[in-house]
Amino acid sequence: MPASVQHPTPLPSGPGASRPAVRAGIAAVAAVAVLAPAAPAAFAAPVADRSGGRAAEDVRYVALGDSFSSGPGVPEQTDEVCGRSSNNYPSLVADAVGAASFTDVTCAGAETGHMAGSQESVPPQLDALRPDTTLVTLGVGGNDLDLTGVITRCVLLGYLAPQGAPCKRSFTLFGTDEIGSRVNATAPRIEAILAEIHARSPQAEVLLVGYPALFPDDGTACRETVALAAGDFPWIRDKEKQLNAMLAQQAGAHGGTYVDTYGPSVGHDVCKPAGTRWIEPEDTAQAAGFHPNAAGHRSMADAVLASVTD
Repeated sequence: MPASVQHPTPLPSGPGASRPAVRAGIAAVAAVAVLAPAAPAAFAAPVADRSGGRAAEDVRYVALGDSFSSGPGVPEQTDEVCGRSSNNYPSLVADAVGAASFTDVTCAGAETGHMAGSQESVPPQLDALRPDTTLVTLGVGGNDLDLTGVITRCVLLGYLAPQGAPCKRSFTLFGTDEIGSRVNATAPRIEAILAEIHARSPQAEVLLVGYPALFPDDGTACRETVALAAGDFPWIRDKEKQLNAMLAQQAGAHGGTYVDTYGPSVGHDVCKPAGTRWIEPEDTAQAAGFHPNAAGHRSMADAVLASVTD
């Protein structure tokens, strides 16, 4: 299966560090910027073959997005600078649909502005689109919230009030919701990206891919793994859900299909043990810290494939 030339882009500064609960907290700081040697990752169900007998030339696929799409640390890495893996969910989807052409320009550290604008010295990701592109996946938005800064503050405040929710309080002073405001500010940027995709590739089916569960959906804490205050685990969970809800709304309103990767990943969050988790708590042989491992990418691929129109 031919693949187009892939453009390298810098990883976000300060990838997740690696040391026990403090270390995992610091790993979270860098890695959640949408980006321990562990036992083999949990195996998601094998990615289904969705070619459906279609001629290979029917599918011309372009993958756009940030580190949750590129797969930093997931073997095998095809672009160390961009953190791109040959086993990320776009690659799995391309194989499953029998894509005749596949261009993966997903890159760690990408923000919405890097879709139409350059990321350092790398061309805009939207430049990969062609008039005959038939399938586009887009996974972006998390870096626009400055999640690195959010988790940095949460880790530091977690040491001061480990059983409270100091980070939530710091971001909701005076009745404001700072992270919610960032989510709202990102919405029109997503709208603009979707409009540009449709303009450049009018034949394309556009799938807007959400983010998988980072923390337990039931709100429980795992301070021995990630050094956040107990009350901040459910708060960050809620902020991620707010981000995903915004993405779903934008997809529905602007000619895309939202792909829910959160639901299938519940029970496989960063707090779970190796062999169950799909999100690594720190840099491991399976993936970069606070990013999906190979099993997580297989789950995301299955969610994407379930949304592809036959």
